[in-house]
Parts: sequence; structure tokens; C-alpha cells
Amino acid sequence: MFSNERKQKIIEILLQTPSVRVAELSNLFQVSEVTIRRDLQELEAAGLLKRTHGGAVSITTASFEPALVEKEEEHLEEKKAIARAAVDLIAEGDTILLDAGSTTLQLARLLKANKKQRLTVVTNALNVAWELAFVETIDLILTGGHLRNRTLSAVGPIADNTLQGLYVDKVFLATNSLDVERGLTTPNIYEAQTKQKMVKAGCEIIVLADHSKFGRVSLGLICPVTAVDRIITDAGAPAEDLARLKERGVEVIVAGGN
Repeated sequence: MFSNERKQKIIEILLQTPSVRVAELSNLFQVSEVTIRRDLQELEAAGLLKRTHGGAVSITTASFEPALVEKEEEHLEEKKAIARAAVDLIAEGDTILLDAGSTTLQLARLLKANKKQRLTVVTNALNVAWELAFVETIDLILTGGHLRNRTLSAVGPIADNTLQGLYVDKVFLATNSLDVERGLTTPNIYEAQTKQKMVKAGCEIIVLADHSKFGRVSLGLICPVTAVDRIITDAGAPAEDLARLKERGVEVIVAGGN
């Protein structure tokens, strides 16, 4: 088992139980206690757990991944505004990729309402696909893959293999966490790997992230911020972070702003 997979499993264990011990994890993963201590140290540095004498305890952090139904209701007006700004970037005949996420779902609903625009849409999201399934002007392509019922996203080798054989005009990418220094991250490493393939598939990478995503770090790295062309957010995003993104060559669009 690779280091990232092991750390993902540790986080999953701590979602089920309040604490773990080094000796137990060493036995479970068949690695040395030194290796487990290093894993716990790295997870603590990322803010995903708190080390104790002989083990670690769970804390409420960015490692927690709320279910899609919970995320849909959070910052809903901001997400709708971000989606409206995003739809303005889509041109007739574009080939676009819609990542799984509550804000990309809002974008899909806008595309559904505008049935005159001819597009090719690639998605790994079951709910996005359902929104667009009966729009005659949209040529819909699903990646396939292992469906995560928590996010309705298809991830893993099947999705990754599909994506690495595609090139699209624009990728509309979702993220759980956005830190200017550490990049875009998400709690699930398999989701992170599939998102990495999305980034490589796009001529233009556009991140849809409301203000709550800023200043957070999760387990799995998607990409550094310099791999992104544009970030669309809302007026609640930290001004300092937006300025630092612009310094790194990332275009920032504040939905509803001037």
C-alpha cells in the first residue's frame, strides 16, 4: 500500500472512531511504527488529525467530506452567482468538462435551461449527467468509473483511462479546499487522481470555488494554483488570497463583483 493510500485509510478510520494507536496501525498496515509516526506527523501538519502519546485523535477539519445533499444547500446563492459567471465563458460549439460538485451542478442546470446552445459535455458526475441527459443540443459523454455515493462522482482507473484519452476546450473544476501555497486539494485520494486527469485534459482550467473553500487543505493534492487559468469565486473570498493568486498569473473572477 502506498503512503497516500495508507494516510487516506487512517483518516477514514478516524471518521469511525475517535482515536487510533500507532501499534494498532502498524499491525493493520504491516509497516513499522516509525512509518506510522511519520504518516501521523504529516497528517497533523496538514491539519487532519491531532497526535497524542502513542497515537492520534480525530478533529473536525477539512478532511471531513460532507455528503452532496449537504453541500448543495451551503452558500447556495454564492454558488448560483458563480455558475452564472461561468456560463458566460462558454461559447457555441465548445467541448467542456464538468467535474462533480455542487457548484458545477448549478452550472449544468443553467446549461439545461439554455437549450439552444450546441455543446459537447464530458462529465464524471451522475447528477450532472442526469440534468443534461435530455437536452438535444448537448452531446453528452460520461467517463464511467467507480461511483462514490457520497459525491455521485465516478473515479478510479476506468474514469482516469477515459479522461487521459480526451482533450476539451474548458474544464470546470470543483475543489474542497484551496490554499495559495499548497494548491487545490480534496479529502479522497482517488477523487484527487481523477481530477488530476481532468486538469491534463483541458486547454483552459477554470475552478469554481466559493469563499468557504479558501485557506483550507485536504489530504489529496489535485494541482498547484499555477496549473489553473481562472478561478471564479464570490465576494466573500479573502482579498489577500485573491491578490496572491493574481500575482501567480491566475485570473480571478468575483461573481457579482465589478
